Amino acid sequence: MQKVPVSLWTLLAGMIIAPISIWIGQNHHLLPEAASQQAPLVDGFFNIMFTIAVALFLVVEGTILLFLVIYRRRKGDNSDGVTVEGNLSLEIFWTAIPTVIVIFLGIYSVDIYNQMGGFGVGSHPHQGSTTAMNVSHTTNIGIGENPQTKNKPADLVVDVKGIQFAWLFNYPVSGVSAGELHVPVGTDVQLNLSADDVIHSFWVPQFRLKQDAIPGVPTQLRFTATKTGTYPVVCAELCGGYHGSMRTQVIVHEREDFDAWMSENQIAEHQEINHAVAVNLQNLSPSEFLAPYTQNLDVTPANLESLAHQF
Repeated sequence: MQKVPVSLWTLLAGMIIAPISIWIGQNHHLLPEAASQQAPLVDGFFNIMFTIAVALFLVVEGTILLFLVIYRRRKGDNSDGVTVEGNLSLEIFWTAIPTVIVIFLGIYSVDIYNQMGGFGVGSHPHQGSTTAMNVSHTTNIGIGENPQTKNKPADLVVDVKGIQFAWLFNYPVSGVSAGELHVPVGTDVQLNLSADDVIHSFWVPQFRLKQDAIPGVPTQLRFTATKTGTYPVVCAELCGGYHGSMRTQVIVHEREDFDAWMSENQIAEHQEINHAVAVNLQNLSPSEFLAPYTQNLDVTPANLESLAHQF
C-alpha cells in the first residue's frame, strides 16, 4: 500500500482546522456588548487574534495527541527511539509562521490604533475645557481625534479627575459637576483625564477603551457612544486599598434626555443659597407656612386660615 505524502495530510488538516478556527473566532461571545464607535475596531482585531490562537491550539494539541497514539511504545518493545538530529525545513517552517503572524498583527494593530485616534491626540486646547487651557503647551497622550474627526473640536468636553477612590466629572461649559458620566448618543465626546494622587485607569469595557489618569500628566480619551444605556466605569489600575470599589457608571442618553439632565443639574447647581436654605418665617402667614406640607393633601389656603383662627 502506497504511503500518503505528508503534504497531503497537512493540506487535509488545514482544510479541517481553518473553518473550525474561523467559526470559533467569530462566534466566541467572550466580549461584552459593543457600545461605541471604536468598539467594532477592537472586536475585529480580537476576533482575528482569537482565530489564530484557536488554529495554533488545534495544531499543537492535535499533533501532541496524534504523536501519543502513533509513536507510543508497543508492548514488549524495549528498544531506543529513533535518533533525530534535526530537520532544517521544519525548523524554518515553525520559525517563519510565527514571524509572519507577529508582523501581520503588529501592522494591523497600528492601523487600528490610528483609526481609533491613538496618533491623533492634539496639543491645542479645546474651548471650554479648563484642563486643556491649563496645559495648552503640552501634548496630551491617549486616544484623541481619528482620521474622520481630524482638526475638528469635540462636540462635548468633560474634565475627569481620578482620586482615591472616586471619579469626578466636570462639564466646563455648563459648570455642572457629577459623580457619574452622562453623554448623548452619537456625540463626539472628549474626556480630559487627570489625577491628584496616584495613577488611575479609566476603563469602560463596553466602549473597548481604557486610558490612564496620571498625576501631573494630562491624558485624553475621545469616543462616540452608539447605544443608549448604562455602562460601568472601572478603575483598571491598582490605586490603593479600596481600588476595587472605585467604580461609577456612564449613562448614554438620547439627545433630548441629555439636554433635560443638563438643564436640571444647571438649575440645581445655580440655586441661590438663601432661596434653597432659609426664609424669614416671621413674614409668613400660617397658611403660607403650612402650604409646602399640605400641597398634596387637598387642603386649600382658606381651610388653613380657618383652622388657624379657631386656635
